[in-house]
Order: sequence, then C-alpha cells, then structure tokens
Amino acid sequence: MKVVITDHVFNNVETERKILSTLDADCLIHNCRTEDEVISAAKDAEGILVTFAPVTEKVLNNLNDCKIIVRYGIGTDNIDLKTAKAKGIKVCNVPDYGIDEVADHAMALALTLVRQLPWIEKQVKSGIWNTTTQNPILACKDMQFVTMGFGRIAKAVSDRAKAFGFQLAAYDPFVNQSVMTNQGIIPLTFEEAIRNADIMSLHLPLNNATHHLICYEIMQKMKKNVIIINTSRGAVINTVELARALNEGIISAAGIDVFEEEPLPDGHPLRTVENVILTSHIAWYSEASIHRLQQSAAEEIVRGLTNQPLKNLVNI
Repeated sequence: MKVVITDHVFNNVETERKILSTLDADCLIHNCRTEDEVISAAKDAEGILVTFAPVTEKVLNNLNDCKIIVRYGIGTDNIDLKTAKAKGIKVCNVPDYGIDEVADHAMALALTLVRQLPWIEKQVKSGIWNTTTQNPILACKDMQFVTMGFGRIAKAVSDRAKAFGFQLAAYDPFVNQSVMTNQGIIPLTFEEAIRNADIMSLHLPLNNATHHLICYEIMQKMKKNVIIINTSRGAVINTVELARALNEGIISAAGIDVFEEEPLPDGHPLRTVENVILTSHIAWYSEASIHRLQQSAAEEIVRGLTNQPLKNLVNI
C-alpha cells in the first residue's frame, strides 16, 4: 500500500509513519506546489495527505488507485470535491484539531485592536506618555461583536467574547436562529451584520458565494470604527481593497491571519498599512494542536484504506 504526503508544515511526520505502519504502507514525503508535482508524486497512491498542494480536476484525473484524500486542516478549497466524488475518491478534513487555538487567536487580535495596544506601545517607547488616545476607545460592553458564521470556531470565539461583556451577534443563513438565541446570540441578516458590527470576526468557508465577500463596496457600508478579524480563509476578504479602506479611514482596523497568497507577497499593500495586525497563518498552532492534527489525519487515512467508517467525510 502506498500513502503520499504531498506537502506539510511540520518538523517531522513520525506520528503519521507510526500510525500508517499498521497498514504496512509505504509513506512517501514530498513538497509539492504544482499540479504536475502532485501527479508525479501521487499518481499511484491509494491514500493522500495534503496541506496546500492543488488537488484539481487535472490531478484527480491522473490518479490511478486513490481511495481517500485527507486534508491537514479544515478548509478543502484546494481540492476539487465534485470531481473526487465522481471518481469515487473520498475526501476528509480535520475540523476539530485547533478550535480553541483559533478562537484564542481571533480574540487576541480583537482585544489588541480594541485597546489600541500596538500604537500605545509605540508611543511609550518613543517617549510619548498619553493617558488617553487620539482615536476613542470604546468599552467592550458597548460594542457589538459579530461572528460571520456560527460553526464550532465561531461559537468558541463568542464564548470568549461573552466573558469580556461584548454584545453578541452572528450571521449564518445555514444555522437555525433558535440555536443562536438559545446561546444568547442575536441572529442577524447579512445587511444587519455589515451595518451593526463594531467587531466582525470572519468564520466562513471559502466558496463561490464567499470569495471576496468582504470588499470595498461592503466596507463602505460598515461603521467607521469597525474592526475586522479574519482567521478563516484568506480570499473571503479582498485584501487589496481592505488596505485601501484602512488607509482611507473607511474602517478602523483589522487583524488578519490568512491570505489569498501565502506567504504574503513583499509588495502587497497591507504591508504598509498602519492600522492592521498581520500574522502568518498561525492561529491554528500550539504544540497540542500539531499532534492532534497529524494523528487525526493519519488515523482517517487508515480508516479509509481499511473500509472503516470515516469521521469527517466532506464530499458525501
């Protein structure tokens, strides 16, 4: 049996090797970035573990024996789910390995920007001592914290925001409003979320409906004091237009952990914006989450190749 890891971000893959050894499988490690590299590495594989490498229609049509593909992580937008299903290839993700870590990171970005800490620290280090700020700081209890989406991570973020006294609201057309209200969350329409949010934390999958959902036109409808947080998928925001909106004072600030192109290109306009915090797609990370991710992904491969029930099948 042959299992291929097309690409990964870990120090080592000993966890996967140990788990896959129960199959007496060859585990081959690659650093694929292109379709052709994936095809060359995985054309005869029965199981594939993938992080960012493209698993497109072209790739899938060149896989001879593949039975299961597991994505290291939650999002599967780099995998053509429709073609995989048509070819009888099961695709799974690992949706629960870093819920707390991502929620903590989103909340850390939000609180840092609410309290304007980067700019206050910069002033202090340069010898300026002010006990008030040029731009008003609102009390948490006077701010509406809106999650765009109300899945597992969004719920965890809302739990954290509740502890700080924020007014909680959410937009998610796929979740029954009673689920939100039972947890003290105000359900909003998309337009209400855009117009009312003081903090908007994005927790949306990337698909045709959400690609560049947050664009300059939408940001013009937001409050000028709004803070946007994105720890979901990079292309949910048009980041070039985000930089423009921040520079023009259309919105107040942003905390961004995920980007359409990673690493963030040197010439990207966000790099020169003052009122933004940029982090390197690191929200998911802790020592514990790494182990959970690697273990869960490898165990799903084993289940898929031994005809056991799968835990996280996404192309049903």
